[in-house]
Amino acid sequence: MNGLLDPGVWASFVTLTALEIVLGVDNLVFVALLSGRLPAARRARARAIGLGFALAARLALLGSIYAIMRLVAPVATVAGHTFSWRDLILIAGGGFLLFKGTGEIHKAASGEDSDAPEFAAPAVSLLWTISQIVLFDLIFSLDSVITAVGMAQQLWVMVAAIVAAMALMLAASGPLSNFIERNASVKMLAFAFLLLIGMVLFADGFGFSVPRGYIYAAMGFSVTVEALNLWSARSKRKKRPKA
Repeated sequence: MNGLLDPGVWASFVTLTALEIVLGVDNLVFVALLSGRLPAARRARARAIGLGFALAARLALLGSIYAIMRLVAPVATVAGHTFSWRDLILIAGGGFLLFKGTGEIHKAASGEDSDAPEFAAPAVSLLWTISQIVLFDLIFSLDSVITAVGMAQQLWVMVAAIVAAMALMLAASGPLSNFIERNASVKMLAFAFLLLIGMVLFADGFGFSVPRGYIYAAMGFSVTVEALNLWSARSKRKKRPKA
């Protein structure tokens, strides 16, 4: 109870929650794209179940602090470069995102889904979508969980920060998913973000760390430009004389 009255504890909680939210931006984009592949009636359910299981998995990781810290220990050396389990997981996850992003961009550019009615879209399993959300949340959360262990002294502060950040992610995932689905150009931008995130994870696994501030600044600039394009297009439609 005394911890709740400690300003340092609250400062740690707020800082860690903000950090978890920032580090979860890339995961949020991925969740929105994955759920968009499902029929409209199943999207909210997939996001809720997927993020719920992902939260449980994050807390399980957090409870295994010793095992998490061991992930950064060297396990293999190739051509003079040492790899840890964390590196190998990031390389595998980054490679999959590069493959996924390239495939989705090819589908969108070739017009495979553009003229198809919603009921004719390729069937996607709800279980498979949830599994991908949980799996990649674990990959995205590795750094954030390790950061939480390093920043906070009390376990309950780490748990509270992760739960608060996940609740905000769940609340934002629906509007973000709907917005991406309504705007084809935004969807293409989200696919490009998958490539960017995949490349960052891949490079990080090989020891080439890219400051996350640069990545988020680039994503923010791209989103700002796209928002201006959407605003300009909407203004032109309003000024166009009705037939």
